[in-house]
Amino acid sequence: YRENILKTAKALVEDTKLLVSGAASSQDKLAQAAQSSANTITQLAEVVKLGAASLGSDDPETQVVLINAIKDVAKALSDLIGATKGAASKPADDPSMYQLKGAAKVMVTNVTSLLKTVKAVEDEATRGTRALEATIEYIKQELTVFQSNEVPEKTSSPEESIRMTKGITMATAKAVAAGNSCRQEDVIATANLSRKAVADMLTACKQASYHQEVSEEVRERALRFGTECTLGYLELLEHVLLV
Repeated sequence: YRENILKTAKALVEDTKLLVSGAASSQDKLAQAAQSSANTITQLAEVVKLGAASLGSDDPETQVVLINAIKDVAKALSDLIGATKGAASKPADDPSMYQLKGAAKVMVTNVTSLLKTVKAVEDEATRGTRALEATIEYIKQELTVFQSNEVPEKTSSPEESIRMTKGITMATAKAVAAGNSCRQEDVIATANLSRKAVADMLTACKQASYHQEVSEEVRERALRFGTECTLGYLELLEHVLLV
């Protein structure tokens, strides 16, 4: 399935270019670009799923790595379409145009990451390190969203935020063990666990910081510590990657 994945991913990059240029053109062209990209991402998701299935059920962690990679691409495309919608018919110096360029950059980064992951899947000696690199990139993107001024759609209790930090503790222990063993399967498992643990923590932290009973000062502290925790965890993963 590798060649089919590469071919479909290339088509998606072309769709991305049309989306970005479509923001400055007619509504019809923009609609066509959006529809084309939606069709292409559906095809890409299907062929990646087939590729993951072909690995066999005895390697579920690597299957998860592939599925995560296509999920990242789909999320980036969704954000890009949203940014394109916001930038449509706006002048070149409008802030929405800068957001569009940023979304397009993330989109290309995630497609590139998917292609690297597909290539690494065939090489057992690099599977783990590639999974870790992809996770580090994913966490950096999640941190950027966390640090934005965007208010979460819902809030949660401080207790929920505390509960989510337990996942970080577990993932940290797993990361240390993977750094000691240097086994590819341990590193892949660490990469998959780390993604979820950090993303859950950041979501819970931001939601809790906007709880109605939280003061501005406490909110700032919570967001700062959420950032510091993530940066510390990224440093840990970088060390595992180095080892």
